[in-house]
Amino acid sequence: MIDERGFARVVELSETFGVSDVTIRSDLDLLDQQQVITRVHGGAVIRHRSLEREPTFEQALEASAAEKQQIGTVAASLVRPGQSVLLDVGSTALAVAKALVARTDLSDVVVITNGLSIALALEPGIPRLTVIVTGGTLRPLQHSLVEPLASSMLRGLHADLAFIGCNGVDADRGVTNVNLPEAQLKQLMLDSATRAVIVADRSKLGQVHLGHIGGIERFAALVTGLASRSLAEPATDARLEPLVEAGLRLITDEAAAAQFVA
Repeated sequence: MIDERGFARVVELSETFGVSDVTIRSDLDLLDQQQVITRVHGGAVIRHRSLEREPTFEQALEASAAEKQQIGTVAASLVRPGQSVLLDVGSTALAVAKALVARTDLSDVVVITNGLSIALALEPGIPRLTVIVTGGTLRPLQHSLVEPLASSMLRGLHADLAFIGCNGVDADRGVTNVNLPEAQLKQLMLDSATRAVIVADRSKLGQVHLGHIGGIERFAALVTGLASRSLAEPATDARLEPLVEAGLRLITDEAAAAQFVA
């Protein structure tokens, strides 16, 4: 409601959700602490760039397309024959899916996804790739499958590698997402993989959103479209400096990917 109108009063939120004013004030205080909204007298207002309208899958495809293609190619190079992979939803994950199909050297790779668009993109790779869809409730905006049911399969699996997309990567507040139901599934993917890799274009760096996925320390690496060839040159983008200082490994090309795999 705050996102749609820019402002909401405690009284109307209480009536809408059927809870007390005390509960609403407590929730708004917590959201203010998370820097999602700003508390004001009698209600709350949207905080600049912290609570944003989620783009559709098709809109996201148009943003940073070349960079996402580069990210997809580099991320796919991290996969080895015989491995199991958890592949998240989103336009960057779609680039990873297409790059996996293009890798004709891959065989006996199992890919588990909660994205219908991702599964369809992986289909040409069958039978070299085994594609498993989690099931669950369809979210039209991202063509993703979420709760209920989506977590049942993930809790019973353990994959070698997880590629997780997001809307924000911040050294202090970790990896976050605009949508809460998808953030919950991303958390399960993170818990269900030996190593998890963030796949995110540069526009996500330094951003913080509502749904917390995990701290930077939970991820083995970040694959981004940075042009830098060396981890020793983080100054090419100031937003990377705190991530490097926090211990997050950066992978920006296939040479760095080869070192990661080794």
